[in-house]
Amino acid sequence: MRVKKIGIVSLSSGVLGENFVKHELDIGLERLKQFGVEVEFLPHALKGLEFIKNHPESRAQDLLAAFMDDSIDMILCAIGGEDTYRLLPYLFENDALQKVAKQKIFLGFSDTTMNHFMLHKVGLKTFYGQAFLPDICELSSEMLPYTRQYFEELLTRGEIKEIQPSQVWYQEREDFSENAIGKEMTSYLNTGFELLKGQPIFKGKILGGCLDSMYDIFDNSRFSDTVSLCAKYDLFPKLDDWKGKILLLETSEERPTPLLFRKMVGALKDYGIFDVVTGVLVGKPQDETYYGDYKSILLEELGDKNLSLVYNVNIGHATPRCIIPFGVEAEVNVEKQVIAFNN
Repeated sequence: MRVKKIGIVSLSSGVLGENFVKHELDIGLERLKQFGVEVEFLPHALKGLEFIKNHPESRAQDLLAAFMDDSIDMILCAIGGEDTYRLLPYLFENDALQKVAKQKIFLGFSDTTMNHFMLHKVGLKTFYGQAFLPDICELSSEMLPYTRQYFEELLTRGEIKEIQPSQVWYQEREDFSENAIGKEMTSYLNTGFELLKGQPIFKGKILGGCLDSMYDIFDNSRFSDTVSLCAKYDLFPKLDDWKGKILLLETSEERPTPLLFRKMVGALKDYGIFDVVTGVLVGKPQDETYYGDYKSILLEELGDKNLSLVYNVNIGHATPRCIIPFGVEAEVNVEKQVIAFNN
């Protein structure tokens, strides 16, 4: 299935509507034009930071509208953010989302983890790993080649066949101004998937996302109502649902300290998730910050669990990024350095 039309939504942050990213927006639109796809911004996607922050109901309306519009093949998230959990009542009261949900390509990452869980609740498969502003609007002269490879595959095939490690990783940009247009990112050699424990070959459907976002479901440090709202709408899958799955974890651009990382992993451990999943895939930390610390903590916390633990997948907040299908049977083979999907 070739994607003909993309609908862009701002479900978390409204930054895409701000003047200071206009040069990035223009780059991204030009690239999508070159891919030969039509683009539609859903009605509130470009309303800016303040409006989007204050109107979770409008964000929810855009998502529902994107599902209802049969001309839209792919729903692409503008970027992540921090409070897309606030869409819950507007999507789940009166079964609003359930009534319009149909299988389309949905692509986003970071805070969008919450939206992936929402769509999982209504039985949809989704794609994790890239978004419009961070990936399609990349300021280099081209999209990062590894990132582009998977985005293009999704556009042309409507699925991802397999992922392999990137040969390189990039140091994150600090300057996103117009001065940075055409400036290439500094790259370093990448080491590939690391098996920290367990069997090198294992199978299951993948689900998960950004650890920082998942932690909000169990902890009110960031917002006072995440725990109660996520509990009210049963956002986080029950243990029965996690049974036999592969959990994907990656950390945000806030680069959580080792202390916080241990707390976040501990919350999932207390929930019992590591007792039922067959494996855990962990994304490369941004700029490889705390690379060794996170690895040690994972081994300490999950050492006695009967699962496979694979580290340094090119997914999440480090660049470049692949795309991982959620809800599709996957086979991880660390020996061959490949994760294959049985679409």
